[in-house]
Amino acid sequence: MNLRLAMHIAIVLFDGFDNLDAIGPFEVFSHARTYGADLEVGLYTLSPQDIVRSSHDLRVEPDGVLPDSESETPPDLVVVPGGGWGDHAEEGAWAEAQRGDLPAAIERLHSGGAMVASVCTGGMLLATAGLTDGRPAVTHHGALDDLRESGADVIDARVVDDGDLVTAGGVTSGIDLALHLVDREFGPDIADRVSTEMEYEARGEVHAG
Repeated sequence: MNLRLAMHIAIVLFDGFDNLDAIGPFEVFSHARTYGADLEVGLYTLSPQDIVRSSHDLRVEPDGVLPDSESETPPDLVVVPGGGWGDHAEEGAWAEAQRGDLPAAIERLHSGGAMVASVCTGGMLLATAGLTDGRPAVTHHGALDDLRESGADVIDARVVDDGDLVTAGGVTSGIDLALHLVDREFGPDIADRVSTEMEYEARGEVHAG
């Protein structure tokens, strides 16, 4: 197994994101760092923003902004949460998809070499960016038809790993996604220690393409 030497992880925030979509993976990666994974993880916005408000009114102070030009080094992994898709909320994944700036940034970061992962309807932002076209992917059960219609090969699994594109189902599956990536990139020993510390047992199938 070729394990990762170091990784910079950027979890994207936008107004209307779902709390656990972002904070669940953040906690997994933070524990992994404690147990020896050489990684940095932070919460980033598309443009400067003092406070980001979630769909459940959690207020978060981000760590910074995503790289905005090809001359800046992209993160190794970009994690995109969902929230606000099914009800077409004025803030959330639906609004960000309609606006288009965030999907464009995700596509640019991916083209620059970043691995991209999504939780819940964050998968629809990847779809809007064109990253899931013809590729195996999954999203929240309420948006599977939208994902299928976008051109993705929808897979019935909790986590779908297609190398540089990793997607997960709804909300709590983001924890499974993060544990899977820790296992894949830093080894099962660290992933097991994180799972034990969080008292969380991974559930559901991981489909590796």
